[in-house]
Amino acid sequence: MTTKTTTPVSQHRGRGTVFILVASTAFGSSGPLAKPVMQAGFAPEQVASARAGLAALMLLVGVAVVRPRVLRVRREHWRVVVAYGLIGVAAVQFLFFVAVSRLPVGVAMLLEYTSPVLVALWVRFVRRVRLPALSWLGTGLALGGLALVAQVWSGLRLDGVGLLAGAGAALCSAGYYLLGEKGAGEQHPIGMVTWGMAVGAVGLFVVAPPWELPFDKLDDTALLGGAAVPIWGLLVAVAAISTAIAYALSTSSLRHLPSTVASVLALSEPVVATLLAWSLLGEVLAPAQIAGMVVLLTGAMLVQLAARVPVTPAEPLPTE
Repeated sequence: MTTKTTTPVSQHRGRGTVFILVASTAFGSSGPLAKPVMQAGFAPEQVASARAGLAALMLLVGVAVVRPRVLRVRREHWRVVVAYGLIGVAAVQFLFFVAVSRLPVGVAMLLEYTSPVLVALWVRFVRRVRLPALSWLGTGLALGGLALVAQVWSGLRLDGVGLLAGAGAALCSAGYYLLGEKGAGEQHPIGMVTWGMAVGAVGLFVVAPPWELPFDKLDDTALLGGAAVPIWGLLVAVAAISTAIAYALSTSSLRHLPSTVASVLALSEPVVATLLAWSLLGEVLAPAQIAGMVVLLTGAMLVQLAARVPVTPAEPLPTE
């Protein structure tokens, strides 16, 4: 017996691809925008708490004014919304920051972005759907390219807690795509993102209460691309662009793309982050990183091509 997959409400692959690529660009801006904030004295978990809280406030107010009806959630759908917020918003960010604090950034990033493999394994062995070989090849190439972009060999050291946190971030990231795919097929994705962001913000407030933020540093300025920008402006930009817009477009893409495709296309985020760090923060790109970008994008393109091949149910698992 096979398990049915979650079918998007309406499928427009071109629209979904644009959504996830723009979302990855928005997500990729979080590092260059947040780094000066952390250098000004904010702890990583405080930045995560502030960005989620501000994003939740922006979404709640904006959606309530523009499209209040999408905020209605049926009782049977709340479980997915709460899980999406705690896993896909709060846990992913918290565990990733723990991993970054104990491992080189490249290693932590590679661990989190193994999520497309976890998504593919879930689809293959839990949903019992056979994926094209081209999809597996593209996913492998994309992860290999990510390793080059992240330069995982630079300052490599192992830390048990950091590795566990990175693995946890990967599991939660995979959960984000699977829960987002299910939720987007059941309700309006913007409503789901809005309430999910609010739930995630509350979860992060437990780790970094908003009243403990260094409010005296908000008027300080930091250099971004040669311009002096106030810390509060950077936090607002991270919340609006890298969080509210990014999550809204990423989750909306799951109405048009399967999670196996969206999770791989999202690997373009580190490429965007690296290019923005180079252009805005003056960080140097190594030849291996440039080669990695080409490999990563090639893998993502193969996965996109594989998505055009109809998937078939896998053979039922043998029973005793």
